[in-house]
Order: sequence, then structure tokens, then C-alpha cells
Amino acid sequence: MYKLAFFAPIEAAEIVKEAVFASGAGRIGDYEACCFQTSGTGQFRPCSGADPHIGRVGDLAHVEEVKIELVCQDALIRDAVAALKKAHPYEEPAYEVWRLEEI
Repeated sequence: MYKLAFFAPIEAAEIVKEAVFASGAGRIGDYEACCFQTSGTGQFRPCSGADPHIGRVGDLAHVEEVKIELVCQDALIRDAVAALKKAHPYEEPAYEVWRLEEI
């Protein structure tokens, strides 16, 4: 089992979540589309060569985003990350993957 966490601008969060859920991620027992999300402010500065969805090259940008956390079966994690990257509006979406221990 893995835990997948990613950050998305508020207006894109539902689209990205649905794509990740469609990969089979976010299932806990007899429940699907399970996740937890928190709101916050992300920041970044696009460097030369970037093609930012939000902001301008060289300028520090602040964006209202949500952090979405969910679990994913081992066999599905690569498909879940691929779905996240495909659906996400950012050129370089931020995400984290952790392997979980079962006890």
C-alpha cells in the first residue's frame, strides 16, 4: 500500500482527483474516492525555459491550492501518478509517494 499526496490549484482539484480515482487509487475496503484535503498557499518562481500555467517566468507566484492525500494499492501506484500528471494543469506538478507498512 502507498500513500499519494499532491498539490493542485483549487479550480483544478476535482478534475485531478477524478483522474487519480479512475486509476483505482483512493479505495479503502468497500469505499472508493477516499481522500483528505487541506487548503493552503503554494509558492513558486518559474525559471527561464518554464512554461507556467500560472504566473510569469522570473516572478514569484502565490497560489491558493489544496493538498490531496489518498491511499493506493501497490499494483496501481504508477498508473495513479501517470493519471495525476496527465490531468494536472501544471507543467511540473508537486507530489509525494510513500510506501506504507501494514501492522
